[in-house]
Amino acid sequence: MINKIFKMANSPWGNGGEDTPPGGGGGSRGSGGGRRPPNFDDLAGQFQEQLKKIFPKNMPGSGKPVFLFIIIVATLWLGSGFYRVLPDEQGVVIRFGKYVTQTQPGLHYHIPFPVERVLTPKVTKVNRIDVGYRSAADTGRAASVNDVPEESLMLTGDENIVDIDYSVFWVIKDAGKFLFNIQDPEDTVKSVAETAMREIIAKNNIQSILTEGRAQIEVDTQTIMQEILDNYDSGIQITQVQTQKADPPGEVIDAFRDVQAAKADKERQQNEAEAYANDVIPRARGEAAQIVQKAEGYKKEVVALAEGEASRFNAIYNEYRKARSVTQERMYLETMEKVLADINKIIIDKKSGGGVVPYLPLPELKKIQKGD
Repeated sequence: MINKIFKMANSPWGNGGEDTPPGGGGGSRGSGGGRRPPNFDDLAGQFQEQLKKIFPKNMPGSGKPVFLFIIIVATLWLGSGFYRVLPDEQGVVIRFGKYVTQTQPGLHYHIPFPVERVLTPKVTKVNRIDVGYRSAADTGRAASVNDVPEESLMLTGDENIVDIDYSVFWVIKDAGKFLFNIQDPEDTVKSVAETAMREIIAKNNIQSILTEGRAQIEVDTQTIMQEILDNYDSGIQITQVQTQKADPPGEVIDAFRDVQAAKADKERQQNEAEAYANDVIPRARGEAAQIVQKAEGYKKEVVALAEGEASRFNAIYNEYRKARSVTQERMYLETMEKVLADINKIIIDKKSGGGVVPYLPLPELKKIQKGD
C-alpha cells in the first residue's frame, strides 16, 4: 500500500505513475511543443482518491493513514541513528556542530541527522610529513626529489650552517581534540617540527650533528614536539622523528670535506704520537726505577760492608789493646793467609830443608806469563 502511495506521489501527472499528460491524447503537445505543467489541485485530489482506495472507510483506523505514514517515516529516521566504529577509528559525536562525546570501536547509537552526526577519523594510520625536502614516496627512506632550503638550512651552536632533511611520523591520539582544537593538523605538525629541530640544532656543534649525535637529536626533537603539541591539546602523538640527511650546504661541502680530512690527519698523528709516548715513557720509567733500585741496593751493600769493617776493626782494636803481641801475630797470619791463598808456592821448613838450594825457574815463569 505504501508503495502505491509513493508511486502515485512520484508521478509528475498524479495518474498512478503513467507518463502521460492530463487529458490523455497520447502525449499531444501544446503550441510551445512541451508538456503542460501539472495542476497541483488535481494532484492533491488524486492523492486523496488513492488513499481512499488503499484505506476504505469501513477499515479500522482508516481515518489516520497519514499518521501511520508519519510513524513509519519516524521509525526509519530513528533507525538511521545506529552507526559502527571500526577498530582503526574513533567516533566523535557532534550535536548541532558542538562536540558531545567520543566513542570507541563497536556499534553505537546517536540522535539522527540533523540533530547529531558522527565523524570517524582513522586513529591508527601513521601520517608522515617531510621537512626540508619533498620525497617521491610517502613511506620508506626515499631519496630527496626537491630540496627546500628555507626549511632545511639551520644554524648550529658553533655558528656553522647545516643542511638537514628529516621526516616526522604521527598518529591521532585523541580524535575529539584533533578535530576541534587545531585547524590545519599537517601545517601545525610541520611548523612545530621545524621549530623543535632548529632549537636542538642550535644547541649542538656541526661535528656532532654530522656524526654520532644524530640519534640523540632525533630523540630530543621528538620530545620537544610532543610537549608543544600537548600544550596545544592537539590530540596528536609523535611516533618518530627520522633524519634523512645532514650535510653542510652544497656551496661549501668541498671545503668542509677538506677541513674534515685535515682534522682526521691531525687526530691520526696525535694518536700515533700518544701511542709512541705510551710505549717509550713506561719503558723509560721502568729503566729509571731499575737504576734507582740498583743504586739503593749498592748503597745498602756498601754501607753494610763499611759498618761490618768498622765493627771488625773496633773488635780487633779492643783485642789488640788487651794483648798486643798475640793480636799482631794473629793479624800477620790472617794477612799471609789471604796473600798466599791464590799463589803457587812450595813451603820449606827451616829445620828439614837447610841443605836445599833455592831455585828460580825463569823459563817456566815466562811460559806461564805467555800462557796468561
